Amino acid sequence: MKPSISRRDFVKTTTMAGVAASIAPTILFGSPSQRLQVGIIGTGFRGQWVSQLLLNRPDVDIPVICDIDDIMIERVLKIFEKANRPLPKIYKNGPEDFRNMVANEDLDGVYIATPWEWHHPMAVAAMKNNIHVGTEVPAALTVKECWDLVNISEKTGKLCMIMENVNYRRDVMAVLNMVRQGLFGELLHCQGGYQHDLRHVKFNDGVGAYGGGVEFGDKGFSEARWRTQHSVDRNADLYPTHGLGPVSTMLDINRGNRMLSLTSTATQSRGLHKYIVDLGGENHPNAKIDFKLGDIVTTVIKCAKGQTVVLSHDTNSPRPYSLNFRVQGTQGLWMKDNRSIYIEGTSPSEHQWESDEEYLKKYDHPLWKKFEDQAAGSGHGGMDFFIVRAFIEALKDNQTPVIDVYDAVSMSVIVPLSEKSIKLNSTAVKIPDFTRGKWKTNPPIFGLDERY
Repeated sequence: MKPSISRRDFVKTTTMAGVAASIAPTILFGSPSQRLQVGIIGTGFRGQWVSQLLLNRPDVDIPVICDIDDIMIERVLKIFEKANRPLPKIYKNGPEDFRNMVANEDLDGVYIATPWEWHHPMAVAAMKNNIHVGTEVPAALTVKECWDLVNISEKTGKLCMIMENVNYRRDVMAVLNMVRQGLFGELLHCQGGYQHDLRHVKFNDGVGAYGGGVEFGDKGFSEARWRTQHSVDRNADLYPTHGLGPVSTMLDINRGNRMLSLTSTATQSRGLHKYIVDLGGENHPNAKIDFKLGDIVTTVIKCAKGQTVVLSHDTNSPRPYSLNFRVQGTQGLWMKDNRSIYIEGTSPSEHQWESDEEYLKKYDHPLWKKFEDQAAGSGHGGMDFFIVRAFIEALKDNQTPVIDVYDAVSMSVIVPLSEKSIKLNSTAVKIPDFTRGKWKTNPPIFGLDERY
């Protein structure tokens, strides 16, 4: 039998009543009955890793998990055992069993780490059952799905946070600090992208269903079971959020600024076919597959305040990893790939780059200075610690997360809109205003203080 007041209601009512959670969080969430109850949907590599991070927190319990892959379930259970935590209840009766989980369990939040097409229905089901949501990227795959997340989040009052961890990359946070302090002057142009050779990921014999993955340190992945199909079916920027998330915060998107329209174009599709032929020969069965995804997809975005953003998606070609960051203003610019910066009147030589090393140290973000030790070893260079912390702290305070549902959909909608633009021969496509005008008065919140 559920208690007369659920834990999620306890969090909400005590916060609303003014109980000082920010003053004494260890008191509020110290006992098992008061700690946040977070369910995990998807126990592949990503789900396992975040489960470990959550179990490291004394203010969080994971009472329940959901997946349909016995191997992945067994691996995540080992994490519980190693952490000396009670084993969770398991929902694994088919791909729709998550609906039973969110309907039957008394949860404050769920973390979704499944293949992309499941993010939207799982988030919707959770919010409709009065549960907050943290979802991996992208949050949705169609314009309609994006509006669904906004409308249901607004109707239910439930948080829907996209777990875009690159927003917390240390160099990105330092550059955000530079932007906030006016080092670059007025911003004019930003670049970002997902440039990552994934050919070995798209063709392998990995295991796992909901999100896939392997034990830490293994070199294989199971994303081929679902990720490769998107390269077969869609010609679009399939993974825009890693590049767009960080520059969105610098440009105050949804908080004083917004994206108005985009144009996208794609090269021919050659890389995946070539990879198959090079390794398996022209008679390999996969050599007959017609891949729609262009090897390089380029998207140009126009913002309400005049700035432009260029996004790149490049996952089918031999290349070093790069998120292609560039931040440029009236006073100078920073470029990640050559780790360089130029500030007019400050850099020692005109028309010459200087190393960004000293700037990144000088403008190191207060969050990183405060939590550097705790972030060490948490995954993705420490970014995973911060994104998990941001989600949990938002739930504890019952406050809008710093990367909210409007951010989630404005980043994710690039996928279907880029696909539409490419189909229309790179015609400009309008980007919806998911805030319904609130962007004009919403103040910037991300990275301004030490809360999240």
